[in-house]
Amino acid sequence: MKIPLLYIDTDTQTARLESEGVELGRYRISTGAAGTGNEPGSFKTPIGLHRVAEKLGDGAPLGAVFRNRAPTGEVWTADPENPLAFTGEDLVLTRILWLAGLEPENAGTFDRFIYLHGTNHEERLGQPASHGCIRFANADIVDLFVRLPVGALVDIR
Repeated sequence: MKIPLLYIDTDTQTARLESEGVELGRYRISTGAAGTGNEPGSFKTPIGLHRVAEKLGDGAPLGAVFRNRAPTGEVWTADPENPLAFTGEDLVLTRILWLAGLEPENAGTFDRFIYLHGTNHEERLGQPASHGCIRFANADIVDLFVRLPVGALVDIR
């Protein structure tokens, strides 16, 4: 089987994983609340063709918290006993697939730190709510992490 391709549809807030024309998975996502665009500092989700440049978090627990791409040792859960359960902060959780742009317009994507990652705001999936990254349910990002190797293409439209 060929390397899968991930299609990100910012209009429907869905992602579709395909290989050789066969759909392997469909996911609800959340892209940039500010819309789409490739400008640095815009908090917009970049559009166009990208590749998975780096993968971080292999083996981390579901809900593992990352800051500056490094695990903190904290684990987010919705349990009211968890001190992170009610944080207003938008956390990067579980796994990170760091994107790099492949077109002149989106060449700065890697330097903008645009990721596919898990979120503590799964209730917002299906609507634009991120700061430019593409948020997934934590279980879904684990699934994608296994299926998308470094170098896999991600087409954001």
